[in-house]
Amino acid sequence: MEFFSISLLNGLSYGLLLFMLSSGLTLIFSMMGVLNFAHASFYMLGAYFAYMTTSWVGYWPALLLAPLLVGLMGAGFEKYCLRRVHKFGHVPELLITFGLSFIILEVVQLIWGTSSVDYRVPDVLDGPLFTIYGTQFPMYRGFMMLVAVLMLISIWLLLTRTRIGLVIQAALTHPDTVEALGHNVPRVFMLVFGGGAALAGLAGVIGGNAFVTEPGMAATVGSVIFVVVVVGGMGSLSGAFLASILIGVIQTFAVGIDASLLGGARLLGIDITSQTFGYALWKLKISQIAPILPYLFLVLILIFRPKGLLGTREG
Repeated sequence: MEFFSISLLNGLSYGLLLFMLSSGLTLIFSMMGVLNFAHASFYMLGAYFAYMTTSWVGYWPALLLAPLLVGLMGAGFEKYCLRRVHKFGHVPELLITFGLSFIILEVVQLIWGTSSVDYRVPDVLDGPLFTIYGTQFPMYRGFMMLVAVLMLISIWLLLTRTRIGLVIQAALTHPDTVEALGHNVPRVFMLVFGGGAALAGLAGVIGGNAFVTEPGMAATVGSVIFVVVVVGGMGSLSGAFLASILIGVIQTFAVGIDASLLGGARLLGIDITSQTFGYALWKLKISQIAPILPYLFLVLILIFRPKGLLGTREG
């Protein structure tokens, strides 16, 4: 019971961090049809900007300033770069965001170096939140979960209960009508892209000190973000939330299981011997295959439900 409870809490906290990362990418794709390959790089920038501003003004101002700076950079990129290639189709959009990710990586290494920086959890949140079965659950992980839930509620209220949200959604499907009503559609798209980048930056502020802030952090989470978006359903915010939780919980449980596939097969009465095809694979421990489980999940989703768990569009 102790293993189950601790793994569930850790899985939920990790899953909610994945949602914080994927929510911005989901919004950008659902509103603009742009699959932003530089999204994880905005996450990295959020962590580095928070590290820099924390040393100047403290953590709490950094929690607001770092996402704002990342959002402004995202909005500027959309206005001066992405908008110029939008008319040429999706491939140039993918290529320009792909190139941006490499530019950001090189700039980060030039400014902050190639090793990790000392970005720490603030003292007020550095301690146990509660103790369960003799194991302490960190207060900062509880703070991460709270911020992710507040983010989900805020985005949902913005898109469904405000005039701005209605304009954003209408601009995607009926841009000419929205423009005829006096709204600046390019500005709406710029704000959406900037907002999505700011959400990634906020995830960087929250996750950068919980894990490690270093130049490889974007590559570490980048592929998992796209797995979440595809599994949940392209453009579905609720799907991204569900997929984040599922992947976070499943992977966390798998990491903690030290049993092998061979032992599980024998419990089920399956006779596996050294002569069995792929015997070496059967000997692998579940904790060893935990890193590939999200991608296995992705393959199964693409085979049996290409539109994702809660998606409405194919592919």
